[in-house]
Amino acid sequence: MYEIFMRSGQVTIKDIAKELGISASTVSRALKDHPDISSKTKEAVNKLAKEWHYKPNAVALSLRHSKTNIIGVIIPEIVHHFFSSVISGIEEIANKAGYNVMMFQSNESFEREIANVQALLSSRVDGVLVSMSKETKDFSHFKELRDNGIPIVFFDRVCNELSSDNVIVDDFAGAFAAVEHLINIGCKRIAHLSAPQHMLLGQNRLKGYRQALLKHKMPIDENLIIKCDSYEESIELTPELLKLSTPPDAIFAVNELTAAGALTAVKKVGFRVPEDISIVGFTDGLVSRTTDPNLTTLEQHGYEVGLRASELLVGRIKEGDMDYEPVTKVVKTNLIVRGSTKKL
Repeated sequence: MYEIFMRSGQVTIKDIAKELGISASTVSRALKDHPDISSKTKEAVNKLAKEWHYKPNAVALSLRHSKTNIIGVIIPEIVHHFFSSVISGIEEIANKAGYNVMMFQSNESFEREIANVQALLSSRVDGVLVSMSKETKDFSHFKELRDNGIPIVFFDRVCNELSSDNVIVDDFAGAFAAVEHLINIGCKRIAHLSAPQHMLLGQNRLKGYRQALLKHKMPIDENLIIKCDSYEESIELTPELLKLSTPPDAIFAVNELTAAGALTAVKKVGFRVPEDISIVGFTDGLVSRTTDPNLTTLEQHGYEVGLRASELLVGRIKEGDMDYEPVTKVVKTNLIVRGSTKKL
């Protein structure tokens, strides 16, 4: 077994944990002679570590002892209501803990996101909070952060390919609640304007949409599900839905701006909202409260997401140990009913 590890690279705490059937954090504590770990476990861990010639990551350790008191944040868009709310929560915790915040936006560009990460590496930040761009499908730049001893917490748009901490919105439950609301007010053909399906967020909101229809024994028409997650796309693609032989009588949009675009497009072709078509969005920002009619939507609680993500990151930085068991924290949504959906 040791020879297999040596062919693939240096033995890690996770390798030892897997062999012994315990968690990486338990291995880490055992190697540090932590009082909470039994003597039997310590003996087994140290014996295997010696046999496999385990050595701590020197680069990561040296970097962990060099503090800058700076937290890096990468988000897709600063102007987006949800992300601006998240930033407020991040800064609340960071400032109290004595950290400055270095902000970057990817503008939904994978290449720019890579450049953001390189800038954070050069700045020797103590930790990083990330919500990925829509284009990101390769995560090696985030792995580089971890390899350099920098803990990462993903929020909202998370990475399944890395063993990392996450703070997410309950996208499934939120989508389910939105579609069930539309069903309860009498809608029969509900369209979904969805996010790209390589994103966990998009997958979970689509699953919530499907599950609500299944629960109420309503047919799932694939023609009513289209990839459309921006204001511009919604203006362009919503009229195509309305040209179907049996058009939708409701639209559940994956985000606020897409819902606003759908509302504009629906009204432009002569349909009334909500009399002819009801619309529900996701995110309760300024846009939802200024459309005519105001949008029924899901409140994502961005401020709470920011609080939880930064609390988690600050804790990881203080621990100074990269071999931890990752956790995922979930923030609940709640439906806010306004004028864009029919009354019961």
